[in-house]
Amino acid sequence: MKVEKSIGERIYESLVTFLLIIAMIITLYPFIYVFSMSISDPAEVAAQSIWLLPKGFSLDSYKIAFENPDLWRSYYNTLWYTVVGTTLNVFLTIIGAYPLSRRNFQLRHFFMVVIAITMFFSGGLIPMFILVNKLGLYNTRWVIILPGAVSAWNLIIARVFFQSTIPDSLPEAAKLDGCSDIGILFRIVMPLSMPIIAVLTLYYAVGHWNSYFSALLYLPDQKLQPVQIYLMKVLIEQTEEALGGLEDIGTRTSLAAQMKYTIIIIVVLPILCVYPFLQKYFVKGVMIGAIKE
Repeated sequence: MKVEKSIGERIYESLVTFLLIIAMIITLYPFIYVFSMSISDPAEVAAQSIWLLPKGFSLDSYKIAFENPDLWRSYYNTLWYTVVGTTLNVFLTIIGAYPLSRRNFQLRHFFMVVIAITMFFSGGLIPMFILVNKLGLYNTRWVIILPGAVSAWNLIIARVFFQSTIPDSLPEAAKLDGCSDIGILFRIVMPLSMPIIAVLTLYYAVGHWNSYFSALLYLPDQKLQPVQIYLMKVLIEQTEEALGGLEDIGTRTSLAAQMKYTIIIIVVLPILCVYPFLQKYFVKGVMIGAIKE
């Protein structure tokens, strides 16, 4: 039986649809514009005559960018930080959140208060810099990963997921069968927790991929710097980093403006390609635990 909608409901749905379309246009336009600038004719880009769709076609800027060894070195560093960092982040968050979600853990409320305090208060930039130096992490790869190994917010999200999804009777039944706490976590809980693992992976991976401030502070060695630092140099230093050894003055001038857009696409595209594979878990992983009973 089809239920006829009232005038108020139709107006509401039309307004929501209109606002969503506007939000979609606002979100997509910058990416389409940057992509169009990266593949258009360099002369059109230099003249700033492109508003949406590309004019002409040229991949010279991509060719120059891919021939630059600094880009590939920065890419490798970013991939290393993202893969190793995300793996460690998710692992530590899961093993921290699971015991905090169990009712038989006596100190869980105390630890949750301590963790919550870290969300609102920090030592500050200078004490953090001194700590990194004292620990011997300065100018090493681990300075990007270890200081922020666990996010308090993500830990709370994972804890709520475990509380609402893993019933107390499941670990108890496993213990009756002789399974240890470690075995319960890795053989029972984690296979049932793919939604929250996907959410944590996306959160941490995007954070590592876009991170630049820690590298700016703690990594003076260019061989260890991520691709975001390379992108920053390209944008600030008028693309001298990206154009490398290109000697033709006319070619350098025509490609100078376009290289900025090309590097942005190269940096952003990989993380955008990962998102669709995690989308089916993402909404479920975030929404589970939102309803309190």
